[in-house]
Amino acid sequence: MDKKKILIIDDDARNIFALAAVLKSRHYDCLSCQSAMEAIDLLSADDTVDYILIDMMMPEMDGYEAIPQIRKIPSHSQTPIISVTAQAMVGDREKSLFAGADEYISKPVDIDRLLSIFKKL
Repeated sequence: MDKKKILIIDDDARNIFALAAVLKSRHYDCLSCQSAMEAIDLLSADDTVDYILIDMMMPEMDGYEAIPQIRKIPSHSQTPIISVTAQAMVGDREKSLFAGADEYISKPVDIDRLLSIFKKL
């Protein structure tokens, strides 16, 4: 079985480090970007990614703006996107899904729940 590749988009390097460490221990390959623009550039270069985890609260371009931009990239229009937010407020899930995310998870990320989301998507 091929390793699945996950792109983690988060402006906080500590979040990327922690999430990537756990996912790598579960045999996933991880790429990371610290801004939505960097991620859009990477994805536009047609890097093969199986799942995208995107922090919804980032400076310059947040996840709500970035997800529709990612969906416009032909090779990633169907790539599963999971929105990640620390602001787990009422309506956040719906707002994320409306922006084009396939699923939503709050911080701190429950890895078992995240892995079950991967299996479902």
